[in-house]
Amino acid sequence: MTGARTIGDWDGGPVRTIDTRGCDAEPMDTPAAHAFDSAVRRFLEVSASATGHFDAPGLGKWSVRDLLGHTSRSLSTVETYLDVAGADSDQVDLADAVAYYRAIAGALADTDAVVQRGRAAGAALGADPMAALSVLAVRVPERVRAAPATALVRTPFGTMTLEGYLPTRTFELTVHTCDLAAALSVSANVPPGAVADAFAVIGGLAAAQGTASEALLALTGRLRLPAGYSVL
Repeated sequence: MTGARTIGDWDGGPVRTIDTRGCDAEPMDTPAAHAFDSAVRRFLEVSASATGHFDAPGLGKWSVRDLLGHTSRSLSTVETYLDVAGADSDQVDLADAVAYYRAIAGALADTDAVVQRGRAAGAALGADPMAALSVLAVRVPERVRAAPATALVRTPFGTMTLEGYLPTRTFELTVHTCDLAAALSVSANVPPGAVADAFAVIGGLAAAQGTASEALLALTGRLRLPAGYSVL
């Protein structure tokens, strides 16, 4: 995501370690998988309005194409990181979305690199971005549904379970679908399940930062947050 801020020290104690070896390998059918699936579908629906507007302003330094490309990474990284982990039986060192965003805070702070990755991903969508996105939007959720919740996802910042990683993808898809809808002047209308997962991530990050009280008061109309406030 762009406009990111470094997350403060997480005072929730050490990240717990989960040994996934020997776990039951039933296909994934969980609220996290359903939320991810709904977020993917809505992203694709909103993206359809981008046809003919790929060079229009998207978000910050990104064009609409760049924003589509960046958001598509919320799909492509799932299968990439599943492939990297393969059949490994390593222990998990990033337990959840909060631990993940804490781990990547330094990388998010390098906004120039984030912008360039988005542009590269947008260019990689090729001459027909909607066709490329449509393929991803079918292939990746199918891969998720076929995998067990305990499948390992090896990110550059640490290993997670698929169940732990998916809310980060739902969060990114949901927020950037809203960004895309704003850029295209269409309704975001993001699905309730995806919104609930996104707010769970936001709440966890606010708690990790020590700003949860202020965020709660602002969201219930009691005060205004400082200009530029972000949980990222």
